[in-house]
Amino acid sequence: MEAWSVNDQALIKDLLTDPRVSKDTRRHWPAWIGGEIPAEWPLQIWVAVQNMFTAYGGEHKRLRTLVSKAFTARRTAALQPRIEEITASLLDRMAEGDTADARRDFAYPLPISVICELFGVAAEVQEELHVAVDTIFRTTATQQEREAGQASLYGILTALVAERRANPADDMTSGLIAARDEGDGALSESELIDTLILMLSAGHETTVNLLDNAIHALLTRPDQLELVRAGKASWDDVIDETLRAESPISNLPLRYAVEDIEIGGGVTIAKGDPILVAYGAVGRDPKVHGDDADTFDVTRPNKDHLAFGHGVHFCLGAPLARLEAQIALPALFARFPDLALAVPAEELEPMESFISNGHKTLPVRLR
Repeated sequence: MEAWSVNDQALIKDLLTDPRVSKDTRRHWPAWIGGEIPAEWPLQIWVAVQNMFTAYGGEHKRLRTLVSKAFTARRTAALQPRIEEITASLLDRMAEGDTADARRDFAYPLPISVICELFGVAAEVQEELHVAVDTIFRTTATQQEREAGQASLYGILTALVAERRANPADDMTSGLIAARDEGDGALSESELIDTLILMLSAGHETTVNLLDNAIHALLTRPDQLELVRAGKASWDDVIDETLRAESPISNLPLRYAVEDIEIGGGVTIAKGDPILVAYGAVGRDPKVHGDDADTFDVTRPNKDHLAFGHGVHFCLGAPLARLEAQIALPALFARFPDLALAVPAEELEPMESFISNGHKTLPVRLR
């Protein structure tokens, strides 16, 4: 599928706030409307879901408003003690050995535990949920694997909704059900399930990659870690520089031109053309960050990035992701002051994903 890939920061900001750019596949992508997109297209679920991720205009405002009522700042802030508790538990478990996989044993279980507790997902299905979400992000998966992953994901969430309808609790799933059932059908049933897919998948995968990439950056640039330990840079500096240099998302499909859009230089994005935002590139725009834009530098004065998006689709979960990183990163490096990669950096492999930016594994020595 051909699309315009945009990696210029100023242009991306313009397009992400331009009312002539839509995320509504069903209304504004002629190829989809005309049945030209095959079922086996690896990115199909990314454009087929019906939630605020693929909504436009008034529909997006309606859906985001409903989700915002459940995803409040109060609810996020209240998670801090629990995040600290989970972090300490994971570090205790890691300390039982001399080596670990920092992604598998730390960066992954923390966010998925937090997001699942936030939505009331039972612990016994969290691993199945992880496998299903991993299949969605692993864009090299076979069609059979993708179909199995989607069936598993929809099964888990349909069961969750049924359980919470019967037994409401103080969690976000119950809050969304209330918006669906008590708001005169403000959320359709398919929108409810697809909203849960969005929040549970994006709500943990991106934070996993943020932690993964921050740990990797500091272990491969020990001078940067020393700046933090010496008080010359903060953990917030580490987080923002990681988000700038190694966005958790490489590319995010898709947006569509509602009408012809002139972008300068004699270039026109034609009505109906799909647009791909290259988040993995935009943080390294040399026009914004200079000739050393590819260098990880926690003392960089300007760490401007778009890792959480921009405009009306800005990530609702950004404060939660930051909170998790603010707690997890200093705790990890304080617990294991001699933390180091267990393999040469050049042996680390990237995830097999067009969308997700992280490592397959991150082996470390703890002491």
